[in-house]
Amino acid sequence: MLSIVVPCFNEEASLPIFFEETEKVKKYLNMPFEYIFVNDGSSDQTLPVLRALYRAHPESVRYLSFSRNFGKEAALYAGLQAAKGDFVTVMDADLQDPPTLLPEMFAMLEAKPELDCVGTRRADRKGEPKIRSFFSDAFYNIINKIADTEMVNGARDFRLMRRNMVDAVLQLSEYNRFSKGIFSWVGFDTEYIAYENRERVAGETSWSFWKLFQYSIDGIVNFSDTPLNIASFIGALSCFGSLIALVFIVIRTFIFGDPTSGWPSMVSIFLFVGGLQLLCLGIIGKYIGKIFLETKNRPLYFLKETEKDQEKQR
Repeated sequence: MLSIVVPCFNEEASLPIFFEETEKVKKYLNMPFEYIFVNDGSSDQTLPVLRALYRAHPESVRYLSFSRNFGKEAALYAGLQAAKGDFVTVMDADLQDPPTLLPEMFAMLEAKPELDCVGTRRADRKGEPKIRSFFSDAFYNIINKIADTEMVNGARDFRLMRRNMVDAVLQLSEYNRFSKGIFSWVGFDTEYIAYENRERVAGETSWSFWKLFQYSIDGIVNFSDTPLNIASFIGALSCFGSLIALVFIVIRTFIFGDPTSGWPSMVSIFLFVGGLQLLCLGIIGKYIGKIFLETKNRPLYFLKETEKDQEKQR
C-alpha cells in the first residue's frame, strides 16, 4: 500500500483538485492508496472539505485535524506516524508536487532494491521572485559548508520512501524539526528526480519571505554548531585586538607622553565591542532557546478530530 501524507493549511481550493489529479495516477500503480490529510489549524473551509472527501471515499481517505496551527513540520510528523503503507510519500496539496511523477519514482525503487528513497528537486526556480531564489541558493551554499549533513539544493519534501526509512525518521522525535535535514541525516540511499518548477493550482502560499528566513535559520541551528564557533572566534579576535591597542597606547604614552585623546573614538570602540557582544549573545541565546524547548518535552501537536470521529457520528 502507498500512504500519501498531505499537510494542509488553508487549502480548501486546492484539495479537490489535488485528490482528482492524484487519483488519475492510481491506474499506473498496482497498489491501493491511503490518503492521510493533516489539517494544521486551518482558518478556512479545509476541514469541511476533508470531511466531505472522507464521506465520499471512506475506504482510502483519512484525516487528522490539529487543535491549532502547529506548523508544517508537526503536520509531516503526524502524517508519517499515521501512515500504514509499505511505501510513503509526502506531498503538498497545491500540486507543486506533481503526482504524475509517482509512477517514475516507484519504478526507480523497483529497479534498484538497494534504493530506500526517491526524492524530487526543482531543476529551476521559474516564476519565483529573484530575491527569494538568491537567498535560497545562499542558504544551501552556507548549510552545505558548515553542516555535516548534505542537503540538495532545490530538494522538495516530495519523496517516495520505503517503510524502513520512514521508521527511522519517526525515531527522531525532536521538538525543533527541519525535515530536509532529517531526511538527509538518517542516511538512507536516496536518488533525486529533477522537474521544472510549478505554480500553485489554487490559493495563496502561507510561506512569506520572513517565514522562510526564520525556517532557514532553524535549519542552520539544528544541524550545525558553526555559529557558536564563529561567536567564539569573534570574541577571541576582539580580545586580541583590544590587547594590541592597549599595548600600542601604553608604548605611545611612554615615548611621546601624549596618550590618545578624544571621546568620539572611545565611544565608537565601546559601541563596536558592545555590538559584538550582543551578536555573540544572540547566537548563544538561539541555541539555548532550542535547548529550552527540547527540555520542556512538549508534544509536537494535539489532535482535535480524526476520521474516526465521523464514524462515531454515523
